[in-house]
Amino acid sequence: MFEEVSKNKIKSWVLISLFIIVIGALGWTIGYVYDAPGIGIIAIFFSLLYTAFAYYGGDNMILTMSGAVPASKTEYPHLVNSVEGLAIAAGIPAPKIYVINDSALNAFSTGRDPGHASITVTKGLLDKMDRQELEGVIAHEMSHIKNYDIRFMMLTVVLVGIITLISDFILRSFLWRKKDNNSRSEGGGLVVIFVIVGILLAVLSPFIGKLIQLAVSRQREFLADSNAVILTRYPIGLANALKKIKKDPDPLVDTANRATAHLFISTPFKENKSFITNIFSTHPPIEERIKRLEEM
Repeated sequence: MFEEVSKNKIKSWVLISLFIIVIGALGWTIGYVYDAPGIGIIAIFFSLLYTAFAYYGGDNMILTMSGAVPASKTEYPHLVNSVEGLAIAAGIPAPKIYVINDSALNAFSTGRDPGHASITVTKGLLDKMDRQELEGVIAHEMSHIKNYDIRFMMLTVVLVGIITLISDFILRSFLWRKKDNNSRSEGGGLVVIFVIVGILLAVLSPFIGKLIQLAVSRQREFLADSNAVILTRYPIGLANALKKIKKDPDPLVDTANRATAHLFISTPFKENKSFITNIFSTHPPIEERIKRLEEM
């Protein structure tokens, strides 16, 4: 677990560094398209500001996108008590607690570190889970917080999202803007190489972002399941919770989107059993997770 914490911290800084480099390259490409070289410098400056915003405000952006509202102890006493008790067991500060008014059974955690974290659950989860099942889900999310999964995945949502938007803008610019052949021909072969690299980045950035999510999402779910069992000492609680989630007739979380899907304990969309969909799923098969828990 301590190795995973260290790895996640390193991955976060690597992701930030790559983001700044990619934004700089995309900015240079935009400058080439519009014959404004200064855009590249502006893009790097923007990437630094946006990274700071993502680091300190990305969790609030995700909570707003998800339609999450704070959970009071008066309205949700059992939820608050479960979170506070498991936080003590995990040895971390109690995270903030939010609820999404949705009938789907799901939950997620976000934040930059255990001292600035939150756990969000859907109303459907609270209505359908018994005490042990809810504690299993909360312990799973608490493990993401303690392992610093939340920081890396939060940055993935915000940083990869903006790269995708910029990439799309560049591709549209190349498709619709008339090129000035005279000004382009003066740059020589090196300029052509940089332009080709920029276009490749624009094309591949969304795919690379998806691969980054897949690289950590599946394994981190298994690890969080295992750490949840360490906290609750009761693997069947989480296993039964996952069984209920699997049988949910309406698993779609209305406010979820492709950028935030990997944050949830289970995919917030209706499952598609096709081969391609399974390959690019951000979550491991829920049947495999249940099997591992029942074997503990």
